[in-house]
Amino acid sequence: MAKKIPVRQCIGCGEKKSKKELIRIVKTPEGAFCVDATGRKNGRGAYLCNDIECLKKARKSHALERSFEMQIPGEVYDKLEEELIHGEIE
Repeated sequence: MAKKIPVRQCIGCGEKKSKKELIRIVKTPEGAFCVDATGRKNGRGAYLCNDIECLKKARKSHALERSFEMQIPGEVYDKLEEELIHGEIE
């Protein structure tokens, strides 16, 4: 029997991809936002393609705000953009 591959939807472009292809953004129980490279951190997660264009679409459409049901400071988007550009995501 084949192993089932978890599929998630990018909040930027809406494309469904395997969990391993996407980046998980986590809101920790303390209220901090971070990129979850392992996919195992505690907290509410949203998925994004490893593409700067998807992050821009998510920012424009307020997709993170909808996913986490709260206001997201601009610095969070800036930090995510920085991490995507410099490839600091494992």
